[in-house]
Amino acid sequence: MAKRLAILPRDFYARDTEEVARALLGMELVHLDGGIERRGRIVETEAYVGAHDLASHSSKGITPRTRVMYGPPGHAYVYLIYGMHHCMNVVTEPEGRGCAVLLRALEPVAGVEGNTRGPGLLCRAMGIDRRLDGADMCAASGRSLWVEETGTGDGGFTIAARPRIGVAYAKEWADAPLRFTIEGNAFLSRK
Repeated sequence: MAKRLAILPRDFYARDTEEVARALLGMELVHLDGGIERRGRIVETEAYVGAHDLASHSSKGITPRTRVMYGPPGHAYVYLIYGMHHCMNVVTEPEGRGCAVLLRALEPVAGVEGNTRGPGLLCRAMGIDRRLDGADMCAASGRSLWVEETGTGDGGFTIAARPRIGVAYAKEWADAPLRFTIEGNAFLSRK
């Protein structure tokens, strides 16, 4: 297993969703499953900034599916799309706001096999599915999914902001520049 760096604490996530989406770039997502550790560097995210954001699942209110989004920050919100692809978000901001950051793409670091250029592909390659919905990524023990600091300081990369993907239905929110990427990274889902 790789050397442990600092696991992101709850207060990292308990702040503005756009800030978290940018700050997650360059960090490592880690999933420990059956003794296998998978690691990927986060290179693309999307911010979903609450119930007023028409592209966000929380815009429909609290449902069994979105309950986790309204919970405490630092929990995984994992759901199924098209009945076949899992997507993973990390809950942000104080409890009750319905905010989260979608992880869109990873650069494989260790133990990751397969394509990671897109949220469904990322989850498949990392072994992430609905069993991890609600997982506390900041728990003191018993964690199997978390994000670590990478110790790279300012990151040494340029962040680009673009419209999110697949949200044309979201009226004025469709073009909001809430998708963040490490500019020029080879593992982005789209350019």
